[in-house]
Amino acid sequence: MISAAPAAPPDALVEAVPALSPRQRVASYASTVVAMSQAEIHRARRERSVLVARAAQPLLWLLVFGAAVSRVPELGAEGVPYKAFLVPGVLAQSVLFIAIFSGMAIIWERDLGITQRILVAPASRSAVILGKAVSAAMRAVIQVAIVLAVVAIIRIPLEWSVGAVVGSLVAVLLGATLLSAISMVIASMVRSREQFMGLGQLVTLPLLFASNALYSVSIMPGWLQGVARVNPLTYLVEILRQLLVGIGPNRLLFDAAVLVGGIVVAVAIASRTFPRRVL
Repeated sequence: MISAAPAAPPDALVEAVPALSPRQRVASYASTVVAMSQAEIHRARRERSVLVARAAQPLLWLLVFGAAVSRVPELGAEGVPYKAFLVPGVLAQSVLFIAIFSGMAIIWERDLGITQRILVAPASRSAVILGKAVSAAMRAVIQVAIVLAVVAIIRIPLEWSVGAVVGSLVAVLLGATLLSAISMVIASMVRSREQFMGLGQLVTLPLLFASNALYSVSIMPGWLQGVARVNPLTYLVEILRQLLVGIGPNRLLFDAAVLVGGIVVAVAIASRTFPRRVL
């Protein structure tokens, strides 16, 4: 009778798997983020007409809503035309509408069985979430660039320096990444597309109207000002107004740090709920 070979002790199995160095871990994490972003961006390339069509919505807000309420000076800032004051808010609104519904892709991939294949892959969950969020942010950057081009054509007075425009696009990338990660947290909390759409719409309007996108925070009641201070959209609008209009508190680094910190927290929460709740 041939006896079976003794099983290797657990410690031997652990030692047989080479540990990755910190540099290799960073490279693996970055490659996962890039791979997930490229996959989503490749999908967006097939929807170029959708990106252009979506740019019409913020332009309508700017041209119609801006023209309708431009005679109410209390809404904007003294010495600044309301349309110029409104441009950063419209850009942030465009980012919000793209990013907050990007989590729909998680539910769609779960229904098609793609999520199960992602979960068994040797990839960090947070890298998967961050890659998807960055891809949604790239869509937002493209749409904002289209809106800015139209704003330049109709000659709304803004700061058109290279630094201001590039800085605004970087801020849009940060804000959209944060809002997209929040969207994925919402997607991990629901089981159907209908539930996600309902919850997404419930979140979108408070984020928009409890921010400084359409009017100054100073005209809000005290309790609403408190809400605006914890609203991520407020910090995105502050950066855009400082760069494009030259008004607002001079705290670009602080606002950017708030957005980056929010990304870290939202990605961490989404990466914990994503494996357990989407199956």
